[in-house]
Amino acid sequence: MNLVIIEGVGKQDTIKKYLGSNFEVVATKGHVRDLPEKSLGVNLYENFRPQYEIMPDKKDVVKMLQEKAKKADKIYLATDPDREGEAISWHLCNILGLNENDPVRITFNEISKNAINKGLENPRGIDLKLVNAQQARRVLDRLVGYKISPILCKKIQPRLSAGRVQSVALKLVVDREHEIQKFVPTEYWTLNADLYPNNIKDIFKATLTKFKGKKAVIENKEQMDNALNELNGNKFEVKSVKKTVQKTHAQAPYTTSTMQQEALNKLGFNLKKASFCAQELYEGVNLGEEGKVALITYIRTDSVRVAPEAMEMAKQHILATYGEKYYPSKPNFYKTKDSAQDAHEAIRPISLDRTPEKVKPYLNADNYKLYKLIYNKFVASQMAEATHNLVVAEIQNGEYTFKASGKTPVFDGFMAAYSIDKKSNKKVDNEENEEEGLNDKLPPLQEGDVLNLDKFIPAQKFTKPPQRFTEATLVKEMEDKGIGRPATYTPTITLLASRHYTDKDGKYLKPTELGEKINELLESYFSDVINVKFTAKMESQLDDVATQGIDWQDMVGIFYKDFSKLLYACDKDSVKFKIPPKETDVVCEKCGSKMVIRTGKYGEFLACSNYPECKHIQSITKEVAKCPKCGKPVLERKSKKGKIFYGCSGYPECDFVSWEMPTEYKCPKCGEYLTNKKTYGTSRYKCSNPECDYTKVVKKPKESEEK
Repeated sequence: MNLVIIEGVGKQDTIKKYLGSNFEVVATKGHVRDLPEKSLGVNLYENFRPQYEIMPDKKDVVKMLQEKAKKADKIYLATDPDREGEAISWHLCNILGLNENDPVRITFNEISKNAINKGLENPRGIDLKLVNAQQARRVLDRLVGYKISPILCKKIQPRLSAGRVQSVALKLVVDREHEIQKFVPTEYWTLNADLYPNNIKDIFKATLTKFKGKKAVIENKEQMDNALNELNGNKFEVKSVKKTVQKTHAQAPYTTSTMQQEALNKLGFNLKKASFCAQELYEGVNLGEEGKVALITYIRTDSVRVAPEAMEMAKQHILATYGEKYYPSKPNFYKTKDSAQDAHEAIRPISLDRTPEKVKPYLNADNYKLYKLIYNKFVASQMAEATHNLVVAEIQNGEYTFKASGKTPVFDGFMAAYSIDKKSNKKVDNEENEEEGLNDKLPPLQEGDVLNLDKFIPAQKFTKPPQRFTEATLVKEMEDKGIGRPATYTPTITLLASRHYTDKDGKYLKPTELGEKINELLESYFSDVINVKFTAKMESQLDDVATQGIDWQDMVGIFYKDFSKLLYACDKDSVKFKIPPKETDVVCEKCGSKMVIRTGKYGEFLACSNYPECKHIQSITKEVAKCPKCGKPVLERKSKKGKIFYGCSGYPECDFVSWEMPTEYKCPKCGEYLTNKKTYGTSRYKCSNPECDYTKVVKKPKESEEK
């Protein structure tokens, strides 16, 4: 029996169906060996030697792997095809007693029969350069996190953390917020004229662009009134008409970041949802009689490269579906950024025969939407250019020059498969079109034509500050700046939110007061290492370890030499960055002073503002229901471990307590109270009686529920 070890249990069945009965497929469920959780785990005196150990929650998994490995004729390590996956395979070699130089490692970019068989035909030893790049990243992250985090806890508040990439991502959000706060809007005016040649039905829009041959700048109403006075009564004459054919080339297929950006812009998916759906499509979905089938290639990539066989597949699909004119005269190739690892192909469908409509009955709504986006994007990337007839007219009125343009489609090309217009940008696009005098179509115009004025449309405007980041635009910024890698974008940004360093205003990210304080401290003491340029340089050095075999411990040593000096200076300084307590209207039960909100080891709590004279504290609670036992308010509380529970405000006289939120509704079967649990926007009513099986899923509590 051959044993194939993979990471994710979600793709276990998908892979097994292609291997046959002589193979057993088991999953590690992620990492199995790592640095210890409660100590640094890096020996600073032995050249930064990592001190790995079996992860506590993976001991049963490791035991299972060891037992199966003893019985296996051959073992293949098929963890994910990236540096992290290579490191997991290396750890498995150590755990299972395998020789890392033996051909035990197989990789495949997609979960298909051909790709898996090709991987089995070409096993290799562990690539130690990739492993060392991952070790370097892990050690660097541990040194930064475990050395700076205690300082944050000491100088700001308990239970805070810093991270090498996480803190730079936070800095981007904070810096953008400061740009917005400092921004001073500047007034400017635009002027459009509605014109027509002979028939008023042929009315079109022209925009003022030049004055005396230079860019027209109107800064206030007085200048606009002067311009209108000079324009009124003068004739509008067509000075030039230029006709061109505009070609628009298809965009590259998706990388991780571009997929995440368009999943937000077109589908409204946040990072977590986009990543989750993509993972399911990559690992495989049940397609009825076909069983579990993977639909897309590996989802963590910064490359736009496409395999030759995939390009040929696209060609045949385009010719059969759209016709010969939709395929370009030569195949479309796209250049991957120089800073990219380029370890994998772009994200694409494995088979174009599985169209979105064919698989729709087997997919949930979100997976279908994302698959359709990926499918159409890839097909479009291999299609011919779209063409438009573009007409641009310059119209003179005295010393003022107006511009009008019309754009009419000639050939849709790749747009037959995928529209490049973003829903989220419609408002912006309309403003730009208005200022450029862009019309859907212009009436026939010739040089020397005198035009009629229907009306002037002056508009006062103000320059706008830069927008806050969305999750997707923050990913783009991180990618553009060379911060992090495809596998790190989502966990980094979601960690900022989960730790309450950032918050959301609609879809936009903004720093919390806590995030601002953390960034202030890091700026004060660690600006040499927690900055965009330095972090991007470190990513480049990690790439050198992976590709050129640069000694990773030397690289870490150079970093730590300077980093340790910054740590000493910060720790020695007595300056604190505490967040001032927030005043409340709650009155202290002991002395009558106002209570304030402070933050401690287990989160926020109420403390008397008259401290230290009065040391009264109490937990922050909110009423969620009436107690089923005594009728007093039930309060939401938090245990010492941070877990939410619900208890009667009448304690200790009333000892009612529940891990699920109680409601005032009664079970129609047994009469006990119902509990309410919200999951993904829906509410579930469940009987509190463990012997009663009543449960009901509702979108929101209804007044008509039986009581």
